[in-house]
Amino acid sequence: MATKTARPARTSAPAYRCGECGWTTAKWVGRCGECQAWGTVEETGQVVARTTAAVTVATPALRISEIDASAASYQPTQIGELDRVLGGGLVPGAVILLAGEPGVGKSTLVLDVAARVARLGKDVLYITGEESSAQVKLRAERIGALADTLYLTAESDLGQALGQVERLSPSLLIVDSVQTLSSAAVDGTAGGVTQVREVAASLIAAAKTRGMTTILVGHVTKDGSIAGPRLLEHLVDVVCQFEGDRHSRLRLMRAIKNRYGPTDEVGCFDLTETGVEGLADPSGLFVSRTKDPVSGTCITVTLEGRRPLLAEVQALLAESSNSQPRRATSGLDSSRVAMLLAVLQQRASLSLHKDDSYVATVGGVKLSEPATDLAVALAIASAKTNQPLAGRLIAFGEVGLAGEVRPVPGIAQRVQEAERLGFTHAVVPASPNGPGKVPAGFKVHEVSTLTEALELLF
Repeated sequence: MATKTARPARTSAPAYRCGECGWTTAKWVGRCGECQAWGTVEETGQVVARTTAAVTVATPALRISEIDASAASYQPTQIGELDRVLGGGLVPGAVILLAGEPGVGKSTLVLDVAARVARLGKDVLYITGEESSAQVKLRAERIGALADTLYLTAESDLGQALGQVERLSPSLLIVDSVQTLSSAAVDGTAGGVTQVREVAASLIAAAKTRGMTTILVGHVTKDGSIAGPRLLEHLVDVVCQFEGDRHSRLRLMRAIKNRYGPTDEVGCFDLTETGVEGLADPSGLFVSRTKDPVSGTCITVTLEGRRPLLAEVQALLAESSNSQPRRATSGLDSSRVAMLLAVLQQRASLSLHKDDSYVATVGGVKLSEPATDLAVALAIASAKTNQPLAGRLIAFGEVGLAGEVRPVPGIAQRVQEAERLGFTHAVVPASPNGPGKVPAGFKVHEVSTLTEALELLF
């Protein structure tokens, strides 16, 4: 018996869209309600609201107990650091967005992943919109990423790309990059809000229908955010940020969003001439190797996600010839270093207002965790007094404006990592429950104030 359907109702109103994030509204506003950008909302035409009637169900819903979860099991990529960030490996049908600055090594990493998966006997399709197939082949030869079942194609049209997927039915699809593809079915230039939304929606639909793992390489804007509409981040399953300093070989990958695993894991990679290699133990990159202790240096342990990393903070003070002393930092938050200088002067009676201060980290690592405050303060005090700290010593803890040293998470984990790398002493914040499990032979000194720490060490 035929079901009588309701006639669609249509209402029209002027439509306005933000050129930065794609947010739409029925009336013009000066500031976008999504990304808070000013002057980016422009009129785009008419919005038509429709009501859709119910249709016959093609695939009935199943009980959750009847669904086979083995089809979504992890498949390791044989790159341990990447598997750590993803939660175990690639999931069939998952769509992964990998974003990063130009030249950070995104294309090299995904090409290596493509070759490793292809060597397992699976078909892999690599679509490049920025380079020719010959250029990708040269990179593959340089990093040893050649495989018989790895297919390359240079396409910028979405229809042609989907045609390649239809012909090969690959297990893994890599698109480098999603901003270079465009669809003839919608208006706008490649990389625009409308085009990125259409391209992403079509690729995600193909991935879900075929159970095909898809990796989309994305660009970032000047402020470090992912280019394109924020809707792109909501549509994909995993969002990974690949970052690193141009002058350093170290690369870090963070999972900003992960529907299949944790978002507090960090993967460490080493960018070499032969490709991007995983670093299972990167702590040695951030510590200088000197025979004798030097004043103005202090070792700390920071937590990148759930991974403890040793890093060295160096400070240098010099008498200023200007009325306004210079405050220079590298790898640290300049405002936080300025706060620590004020705390040392007011709470610890160190005269620093006439000195130029230079505070930096070793190896180009960026330390943003408040737990590094104590190490920065001790390095500055050591530089001021010209007295080196004891060898094989680490320090960590958050310093407040009152000069107190506040507890930080993971004290036992940090101490164990320091002991594993040969350190024997630690200055840590006093905690009601103590420092936790301490390795045998390792001495932990708990302090409650910055003055107490300075009296202990100097």
